[in-house]
Parts: sequence; C-alpha cells; structure tokens
Amino acid sequence: MVYVAADNRYEHMQYRRSGHSGLKLPLISFGLWHNFGGVDARETGKEMIRKAFDLGITHFDLANNYGPPPGSAEEFFGEMLKTDLAPYRDELIISSKAGYKMWHGPYGDWGSKKYLVSSLDQSLKRMGLEYVDVFYHHRPDPDTPLEETMYALDLLVRQGKALYIGISSYDAKQTSEAVKILNDLGTPLFIHQPAYSMLNRWIEDGLQKVLEENGVGSIAFVPLAQGLLTSKYLNGIPTGSRATKGTSLSQEEITDATISKLNQLNELAKTRNQSLAQMSLAWVLREEKVTSALIGASKVEQIEENVKALDHLAFSKSELETIDRILTS
Repeated sequence: MVYVAADNRYEHMQYRRSGHSGLKLPLISFGLWHNFGGVDARETGKEMIRKAFDLGITHFDLANNYGPPPGSAEEFFGEMLKTDLAPYRDELIISSKAGYKMWHGPYGDWGSKKYLVSSLDQSLKRMGLEYVDVFYHHRPDPDTPLEETMYALDLLVRQGKALYIGISSYDAKQTSEAVKILNDLGTPLFIHQPAYSMLNRWIEDGLQKVLEENGVGSIAFVPLAQGLLTSKYLNGIPTGSRATKGTSLSQEEITDATISKLNQLNELAKTRNQSLAQMSLAWVLREEKVTSALIGASKVEQIEENVKALDHLAFSKSELETIDRILTS
C-alpha cells in the first residue's frame, strides 16, 4: 500500500527558528541512532518514521556510523525515501554526521578534511540524496586543527552537498572558536547538538551563552537520558532494557539515589498531567533556549507520547525550583 502523509500533519506540531537562520525545526525531532540498523525489525522502523512525519516531525537525524552495522541506518532511511517519503523531500530536514570511526585506516575517523568529505559522499550514496540539509562534525578532534575541520564543513556547503552545517559535543570555548572561523569563511554555524537533559545540564555552564550570543541554534540529544527519564526505571532496572545490554547506558548509573530522584520527578509530572518523559521534554524546551529536542523510539506509541509533551510546555517558578531541589538533593 502506497504511503500518503496525513493531511493534518502540521496542525499540532510547533516549530522554532534555529538561531539567526531562516530555518525552523520542529520542537520534537526524530533520531535514528538506535533501532534502525540492519539487525532491527524493518517494518517497525517504517511505522515509526511514517508516524513521526504524520505528527509533523519534519526533521530526521542520522550519522554515518548509526546501525549496527555502521551505515545501515542511512541505508534504511534511503529505502524509506524511495518507497514512502520521496514526494515529501522538500518538507523534510535530513541531517547526518561524521566524526567517529567508520572505516579502517588513518582516514576513517575524527575530523580531517579527507575523512569528512569522503564520509558525506558515502552518506549521500547510502541515502540516495544529492544533499543533506544539515551536516555535523560529530565530536571535537584533539589532533586535527580546528581550522581544517571548519574549512571542510564550509567546502561541503559550497559544493552543494549540505545546506547548513553543525557541530556536536563541542564545549563553549571550542564552539566560540568554530563560530569565528566559520563566520570569516562566510558559512555561519547553524546548530549545535549537545547532550542535554535534567540529569545532564553541562551546557548551562557557558555553552548556551555562547550559542545565544552568536545566533546559533541547539538541538538536545538524549533529552530523556537514554530512557532514564521515562517510567521504565522507576522500579529499578527492567529485564531487557538498554541498561542491561551494556551499550550506551550503564547499570552503574542507575543507583538507588537516582531512582529516588526519578520517582520524585514523576510525582511532580503527575501534578502537571504529564508522564515523566513528557515533563522532561518540556523542561528541555523551556524558555526557548533549545531549538528542538531529539528523541529516539522503539515503538510508535513512544513517539505519540513524546509529541504530547508540547501540550504543556510552561513551568511555574515553583515547579522549576522543585525540579532543581530534587536534582541537587
């Protein structure tokens, strides 16, 4: 059956301008970090992408190494473009990244011009695209001069392979230096993708100020702290959860003190008529300092629940003080 997007897909989603750019992103974006690799159920992945777009999520975020195996998430999304999303390409924001190990040898990792240019060429082939809307350097490279990495991003825009460029996981000082280099080149930094959640607030210590002063947007990845800020861990570590698999979430992070905080936050969420996940997403998006929150999912129902966070984004002063008290106790 041919997929036809929902006619009402733009009626409820909210959009926010990314920094000083002309582009708006949905407040909830969808990432294919987990559950879209070659080892995952294809039909479930297709259902999630269709549902996300039907709910007004126009931004789909990938990276060269997403899988497993690396590259398979981009291949999967390329299939979806061919079979379902091709008529809607101009309604979509598609992003990819490079910066982690992708192939053997000295040119398949980090931030050299050689690696970044080759990597985006490969990503475009996997997805069957002429360009991505946003291309990120995935992490700072301690050995490659920052100028070289930024020159590579600028080059890719000038070649027409990316419309906008971003960085991920750069600290405040690194970001400030990157902004200056890119402004001098005439290709301003569009967006920064940092980890940010109620349990990981590092960007508040300088980075957010740099982004605001320079008109750079931000999109928070792992805003639900790898699932910790959901109902999943309120009673401890469930069998089969991400923490038991020892991949991106460690069981050592889930202490009794952490579980106590999660339950206190959950009680506050109930008073707002929200789930813990919904309140956590609303908190990340408070005050409009963050352009978009980047979610993942393993089933359609999670996407539907997360989008409903937009029904109640406002926080009272008392609620914010309570959250701070719980987190610092």
